[in-house]
Amino acid sequence: MNLAQNLLEPRWLFSNYIEMEKTFDLVEIGKIISEESFKREKYKEFLFDDVKIDFLMVGDEIIVNEVKKSKKLEEAHIWQVKFYIYRLREMGLNCKRGIIRYPKLMKKLEVELQKEDIKKIEGSFSEIKEIINRVEPPAPVNKPYCKKCAYYEFCFI
Repeated sequence: MNLAQNLLEPRWLFSNYIEMEKTFDLVEIGKIISEESFKREKYKEFLFDDVKIDFLMVGDEIIVNEVKKSKKLEEAHIWQVKFYIYRLREMGLNCKRGIIRYPKLMKKLEVELQKEDIKKIEGSFSEIKEIINRVEPPAPVNKPYCKKCAYYEFCFI
């Protein structure tokens, strides 16, 4: 899977207002885990443009925090956080790193945005635009994690 797909795989669906996650049980479970695990955080569900960050830690710098149920899609989680850092920096905010939190596993992973990451992200924009502008969605890629995805029925049934 290339970076554009990894970063924004359901982007065509979102851009065509097909949002099946809102009624999907596993998404709701993830939301509950996030809410219950980090009740004290002030800046929860920070939303701007097409980005929704689970919570921000604000001090001398801003630290992106994403809460995940499992590490199964860790590479995608890492790129998601890097993209969020990139977007915050575009807005002129002092943000260099993020933390992916796995409360059920009692683990966390620190993520930093590197210069080469910025090049990859910016290089993927034209491919992302091409995906968004298609009349039909890209063909589904049947991966093991697809069966637990909110869009499974859309893609395969």
